Amino acid sequence: MNQLFVDRYNELKFLEEKYREKRSQLIIVYGRRRIGKTELLLKFSQNKPHIYFLCEKTSNRTNITKLSRKMAEYLKKKSFSRIVFEDWEDLFREFVEWKDENDKIVIILDEFQYLIEMDKGVLSLFQRIWDLYLSRREDIMLILCGSSIGMIETEVLGYKSPLYGRRTGQWRVNELELKYIKEFVPNYDYTDLVYVYGTFGGVPAYLTRINPNITFLENIRRLFLQKGEFLYEEAENLLRQELREPRNYKLILRALAEGYRRVVEISNMTGLDKATVSRYLDTLELLDIVSYEIPVLEKPKTRKRLYYIKDNYFNFWFRFIDVNRDLIEEGREEIVLEEITNNLDNYISFIYERIAKKLLQSYPHVPFRITKIGREWGKSSRGEAYEIDLLGYNRNKTKYLALEVKWSDLNSRDIERILKRLRKTIEKIGVKGEIFYGVIARRIYDKKEIKNNLILLDLKDLMEHILK
Repeated sequence: MNQLFVDRYNELKFLEEKYREKRSQLIIVYGRRRIGKTELLLKFSQNKPHIYFLCEKTSNRTNITKLSRKMAEYLKKKSFSRIVFEDWEDLFREFVEWKDENDKIVIILDEFQYLIEMDKGVLSLFQRIWDLYLSRREDIMLILCGSSIGMIETEVLGYKSPLYGRRTGQWRVNELELKYIKEFVPNYDYTDLVYVYGTFGGVPAYLTRINPNITFLENIRRLFLQKGEFLYEEAENLLRQELREPRNYKLILRALAEGYRRVVEISNMTGLDKATVSRYLDTLELLDIVSYEIPVLEKPKTRKRLYYIKDNYFNFWFRFIDVNRDLIEEGREEIVLEEITNNLDNYISFIYERIAKKLLQSYPHVPFRITKIGREWGKSSRGEAYEIDLLGYNRNKTKYLALEVKWSDLNSRDIERILKRLRKTIEKIGVKGEIFYGVIARRIYDKKEIKNNLILLDLKDLMEHILK
């Protein structure tokens, strides 16, 4: 398996700067499972005196005993591990007394939420540990790391937490961006890079399982369509680990994967009432699995929300794997692979739109600085429905950029038809100001022959900008 450590420059820079500060540090690092938190912390601490401890779902006594052995190894004093510690405060108090202040150490408690799940009182103990023993020591950097996003944000970072106001820094570790995908599959072309990103997302634990010497579809067959493979059941396992009622969350994710994007539609599809659906969607948002979009010209508090599965792995899994579990269990993966092959471009089209949206905010060759950009839809004053893939505008809304995004190959005639449609849509919306138009496609033929000062970008343009 490929063991690449990719990117995380900003995360490492943040941790290094905190480590160099001449003060005590209590850092909270968290993010969804498989995102690379442990690898990040091990990379950061590898050339520093450190203690890495993975908390277990056993008992406080067992965890304290195992950590005391790690501390004894660091102190090079076996007698330390023979002490019977009453609780976490007792352990850290003794460790601070035994430790030489000239040696700065990083102490990492990974999967800290396990300790909270066993006993919420551990938070008050760590408050005392920090206040009484660590906050005045410049030679200790304590990092509490967790995978349960909801628990960390509520129980550790929340204002009701005993640790509230104690942390000296926090970092939520997110997925890798598209530009780093190539490091896992260096021989893949631009199209396949987008396929990989749209299927595996930017999750290092998934990307490292790709065999870069075989095709994208062969990797799909190997990693998704074989009973017992890691990615075949990973989505379901994550939901069981993170959520109390995984069945209801699965119903909602299935509805989203089938194209039901409004709360009322999801409610009708799942049989759950709207209030319940909204509550579950909020939780899925917190976990970074689901998000929503609103018309870009609407005010932020509008109820015109369209939800979608933001996490590309979950999106792919619920679109193609979950609905075909019976076929995969029967060993008929060829049928599923054919379905994926036939529908892959349609699936990727929405993801390509999101890629384009993000890149346009930093792309240098646009006629003005874009303040906000997103999809726009609604009805005109005459009641006519309209929709634009991407509509951007400047700060004072005097300039607008209307674009259509296509995951397909276009020629000059296609561009002319799109331009005509965009102009009619802008008339329906009734925006006032200087209007620019553009098309983003997978490939645009005879691009140089197309006039009208259009902004024309294809996948090659976008990827070259991303990878430079």
